[in-house]
Amino acid sequence: MVTYLGKLGELTLKGSNLKFFEKLLVQNAKTYLLSVDAKVHLNFGRLYIECEESACPAVEFTLSRLTGITGWAKAEVTEKNIEAIQKKVLELALVEKEKGAKTFKIEARRSDKSFPLDSYSIMREAGNLVYERQILSVDVHSPDVTFTVEVRDKVYVYSDSQKGRRGLPVGCSGKGLLLLSGGLDSPVAGYRMIRRGMTVECIYFHSYPYTSEEAQKKVEKLAEIVSGYGLRLHLNTIPFTQVQMQIKKKSPENYTTLMLRMCMMKVATMLAKRIGADCLITGESLGQVASQTIENMAVTESASGLPLLRPLVGLDKEEIIATAREIGTYETSILPYEDCCVLFSPKHPVLKAPLEEATRIFESLEVEPLLEEAFNNRQLMRFEAAGFVAQNWGTKENTEKLSKDHAVIVPMPQQSQV
Repeated sequence: MVTYLGKLGELTLKGSNLKFFEKLLVQNAKTYLLSVDAKVHLNFGRLYIECEESACPAVEFTLSRLTGITGWAKAEVTEKNIEAIQKKVLELALVEKEKGAKTFKIEARRSDKSFPLDSYSIMREAGNLVYERQILSVDVHSPDVTFTVEVRDKVYVYSDSQKGRRGLPVGCSGKGLLLLSGGLDSPVAGYRMIRRGMTVECIYFHSYPYTSEEAQKKVEKLAEIVSGYGLRLHLNTIPFTQVQMQIKKKSPENYTTLMLRMCMMKVATMLAKRIGADCLITGESLGQVASQTIENMAVTESASGLPLLRPLVGLDKEEIIATAREIGTYETSILPYEDCCVLFSPKHPVLKAPLEEATRIFESLEVEPLLEEAFNNRQLMRFEAAGFVAQNWGTKENTEKLSKDHAVIVPMPQQSQV
C-alpha cells in the first residue's frame, strides 16, 4: 500500500469553521478518486491518501490539482523508533544518489510528543547511516535533496515534496459564472477563483461561421483543463452571430466592441440567475486593451446587476502567461483561432466612453429579443474531473459511466424561459 500526505495551509487558520473546510477538502479528494481504489482521510493537519501502486498516477493527478493544500508527497511508512527511521532514510538516500544527488539535509516534525526524541534530535540522528556510509554529504543550506521525517500516529519519511495549489477547497465560496473566451486571460481568471474555493461554470459566445468550429473546440479544451482544478465545469455555448450583426448594423463603429461586451453581460446575467451563480467573472486586466480602461469597464459592468469579479485586474501579461503555463492552458490559448471578440473590431475604439452615451447607444440597438433568442438556444457541455481520472486510471465498476460523464453535450430546450 502506498501513502500520500497532503499538507494543509490556509485552512488551519479557520478557527471554529475548520471542520467544515476539512470535511469539504476530503470530500473533494474522494470525488476525484471515485473510480480508483483509494482511501482518503484527514488527521491533525494532514490529508492522507492510501492506494495501490497502480492508482498512484490518479492520486498524483488529484493532489497536483486539489485546492486547499500547500504541498504533498509520496511517503514511506516505518516503525516508531530511530533505528527504523535511519534505515528508511538510508533507503531513500540510495535512490536519490542514483538520480544524481550529492548532498542532503534532514527536516523533522514531531506531532506525537510521546516519542522519546524531539524534532532537533530526530534531525540529528535520522541521517547517521547516510553520513557514516558516505552515501551523501551534509549541506543544510542548499542540499540536493531534503529528507523529511514526520512522527505522527505513524512515522512518515519522504524526500520528494511537491507544491500544492494552496487556497481553499472548491465549493466553500459560492458559485461564479466565467465569461470564457479562447484567449490567455479568462482561463487564468477562472482558475484563480477556483483557488479561492469558488465553484465555476462558464459561458462562451460563438459566432459561426465567423468564428470557426476550431475556435469552439479550442474553448472546449480550455474548459476541460480548467475543470481539472474545479472538480467539474459546465460550458454554456451561446450562438451570437445575429447579435453581432445587429451591433455592426446599428452601433457607431467605435462603440461596437463595447456594445458587444454589454450584450455579453446581459446574457451572462440571464444565465447566472438561471443556474444560481452569485457573480460574474471576467479576465479583464486594467488598461490591457481599449475595452479595459476604467471608464469602459464601468460601462461593461453597468449591463449586469450582479457583482463582477476581475481577478486579473492588477496583473500584467507576463504574470498572466506565467500562470497559464503553470496550469496547462497556454499552449491551447495561443492556437490561432479567433473568438467572437475579435470580429468587426473597430480600428479606433472608444477609450473613455461616457456611461450615459453608451447606455443610449445600447438601447438604440433594439437587441433584447436577439439576446433572449441566443440564450434560449444555448448548448451545455459538462466536464467532470472524476470522469477524466476514470478514463485514464479507473478500475471500479462505475468507470464506464464516469468516463462518459467527463464530456457530455446537453442541448437546451428551445422554448426555455428566462
